[in-house]
Amino acid sequence: MELRTLAYDHPDAKALIAEVQQEYVVRYGDEDITPVTPAEFAPPRGLFLVGYLDGVPMICGGWRAHDSDEPGFADGDAELKRMFVVQAARGRGLARVLLAELERTALAAGRRRMVLETGTEQPEAIALYSSSGYAPIAKFGVYAGYDNSRCFGKRIAVPATAE
Repeated sequence: MELRTLAYDHPDAKALIAEVQQEYVVRYGDEDITPVTPAEFAPPRGLFLVGYLDGVPMICGGWRAHDSDEPGFADGDAELKRMFVVQAARGRGLARVLLAELERTALAAGRRRMVLETGTEQPEAIALYSSSGYAPIAKFGVYAGYDNSRCFGKRIAVPATAE
């Protein structure tokens, strides 16, 4: 798989984002209403990746920076958004590769913890995050009050120790 850094509103990214939104409609009855702007995924405070197999966009995901001035976040947080693999490419470990690269790039940008929100109707996402070292955290964002919402976090940097 070839991973490319693209703008959140690049045509290939937009096509995959539209597909994941339709997946949410099937699973939850509506699209994700979390406010998102393309600028949030622009370096250095964000990143959006699209993965290609044989030149065809098959997977996407990104992160955007958050800090303690926003409710539910801590300084150094990076929030995962729009992780998605098209049906034809599922079960190949591509999401795990993408997740590792998103963690690596967030850490390189100075972020210390990855956080995310998903839902009970996405058991494969919960399994991926849980098996990748993510643990439940307090709910945040627009779905904080929803029973089917699940939030996870993972420290991606070791805090400096006092000498």
